[in-house]
Amino acid sequence: MDPALNSDVLAKLRQPRPYPAVSLVMPTHRREPENAQDLVRLRNLVAAAEKAVHDDPAVTRERRADVLDQLRRAVAEVDLAHAEDGLVIFVAPGEYHVWSVARTVPERVVLADTFLTRNLVAAQAAEQPSWTLAVAADRVSLWSGDPERVTEHTGDGFPFTRDLDPQDVEREERVGEVPSTFRDEATRQFLREAHQALRAVLAARPRPLYVVGEPAALALLEETGPLLPGTTPVQHGGLARGPATAVREALEPARVAREAAASTTVVAELDAARGRREYAGGIDEVWQAVKEGRVRLLAVEDHYRPVVRDDGGHLEPAEPSEAGARDDMVDEIVERALDTGAEVQFVRDDTLLDMDRIAGVLRY
Repeated sequence: MDPALNSDVLAKLRQPRPYPAVSLVMPTHRREPENAQDLVRLRNLVAAAEKAVHDDPAVTRERRADVLDQLRRAVAEVDLAHAEDGLVIFVAPGEYHVWSVARTVPERVVLADTFLTRNLVAAQAAEQPSWTLAVAADRVSLWSGDPERVTEHTGDGFPFTRDLDPQDVEREERVGEVPSTFRDEATRQFLREAHQALRAVLAARPRPLYVVGEPAALALLEETGPLLPGTTPVQHGGLARGPATAVREALEPARVAREAAASTTVVAELDAARGRREYAGGIDEVWQAVKEGRVRLLAVEDHYRPVVRDDGGHLEPAEPSEAGARDDMVDEIVERALDTGAEVQFVRDDTLLDMDRIAGVLRY
């Protein structure tokens, strides 16, 4: 599987490729018995992709062999035993990419000169990734997370470590046997270096930040330089070494509270925009505004995925079996909104019940 999605990765994926750039997208399942169908569906989708490449007269024999070899390599990396809600495979001459995403995607095979990235873009936006800094006197670790998982980030200088005597200082700090550790100048310098590295990470990949540690550790970190506005402190020691499951559990109450506060703010902004007539509601009205680059803030419910068709420039409800029916229109709206610099917020289902599930604050 490819590494976690970020803006740089998505930007590279959206660059033109030599034809054919093949996109395979399919829903997957996390649990039995539903996941029993995933392997069969994947085989059928791969067969459809192979046939499309074989039957396309624009694909040369040499390029066909290259693309089909990349497809075989990609499929070999798919891990359906640990599937989430969607699988995305990109294949082009000389390259392949595989992602499992925590968002339902439509089943599709597309040959073009670019990859079909809108489902990945929407999945990345819906994940609402965050950073967590776990602080101890002898180790500072950085964790990349979203509502589904947390993984340790082992780049950009992290984790920061140093030797202490006694060895189990973090445990002893929790029980109060070494109260002077966080008043030590060497500790101050250690945290200062970690703080500088953190600022560099946030500058390159801005995300909400949680800081986890004992109260004394959090206070000393704050003294080394102010943390970004909106940083959420979590008083919980013993997590600088993980494990990831413990970090996620410690963060969950703060993450849920932060999500609820953000939803309240979004709804308030939408209500205010209604009063100023700077508001779009419903999928068709939002789509028109997004195409014109007028949306400043887009809000959409987590699992809102209507089936629509483009009927003369407007979106109308459709049945899945209808010709031209689209079941990933929300993903395309999200991608277009992000392209025009809009902020995108996913909110819990029924939060926008009186706004037809999707709404936007307009720039003008």
